[in-house]
Amino acid sequence: MNNRIGTTKLTQVALIVNDIELSKAKLAAFLGIDAPPTVGGSDFAITKTEYMGKPAPDAECKMAFFAVGDGVQLELIEPSEAPSVWRDFLNEKGEGLHHIAFNVKDMGQIILSCEDFGMKLLQKGFYGDASGCYSYLDGGEGLPFIVELLESF
Repeated sequence: MNNRIGTTKLTQVALIVNDIELSKAKLAAFLGIDAPPTVGGSDFAITKTEYMGKPAPDAECKMAFFAVGDGVQLELIEPSEAPSVWRDFLNEKGEGLHHIAFNVKDMGQIILSCEDFGMKLLQKGFYGDASGCYSYLDGGEGLPFIVELLESF
């Protein structure tokens, strides 16, 4: 078996929501835990976000991260109105499961391996604090979700 990303350890499951504050409060109440803070992206000079292969300085979102397991996060994402992989999802599918994420090493090689597998790179950029990078790949036919690759420096 050829593992395309070098790991099977799930790091994150993310949901797109219309209202992060409402969703965050409801999820925290459901889990019986305190709601995490809401955070935004960062300056485009740091993130260098690319959407569909082009610079996307206005592609932003609000996020909240719940620790729900051993090293696993449940992420809520409320996209801005600007074109992005998050906005596309909300416009086309409504709220729901957006992506599952894995920590990887050698992002460039992993992206090539995924593209060889038939996946398409949708969006990429750097973390808001520049400590790593992310890439979103369309799972394509048979994988009905987006795969996010995360690489910390």
